[in-house]
Amino acid sequence: MRKYGLKSTVAAIMLGALGLHSPSAIAQTQENSSCMPIGGVAIPNFFAEGEGKPIIISAALTGSVQVASGKILATREIKTGLEMDMEHYFGRDDGGAIQTKDTSELTAVPGKPGRFMIEINYHIQPEMSRGTLAGYKGQFKSYGLVDLRDPNHMVGLVRYTGEICK
Repeated sequence: MRKYGLKSTVAAIMLGALGLHSPSAIAQTQENSSCMPIGGVAIPNFFAEGEGKPIIISAALTGSVQVASGKILATREIKTGLEMDMEHYFGRDDGGAIQTKDTSELTAVPGKPGRFMIEINYHIQPEMSRGTLAGYKGQFKSYGLVDLRDPNHMVGLVRYTGEICK
């Protein structure tokens, strides 16, 4: 049994609570378990390509994955704002990649037209996972804010978190 000092234990708890997991920490988790935490922060940019075409998403991430891209496939107005069908592609520096099919709900921010609180449920498509993430399945979530006022400058900030398993 390993013994850790108070500072090491507190640091590990804080990093775990923040969802900031380094690739080496994830690799250690993979060796010890068939599940691993996933979490961090994403800064998405949205690119409208014209009427009738999907909106493209590109994001830099911190945490478990380093890059993401995606598409907004369909948008519906609902009582509280918008609902979207999406798909995402997540990649890591070590070659791992997953694809997700997603649903999101955007709640309009009162008094702030075009700005929304967003919650996304990501559902991993196991047959589309690759590299160090091959065989992982499950789902994870994100929440944050997006500003969709200007179709030429749509941006956001979201926090993603969860656990995925083999």
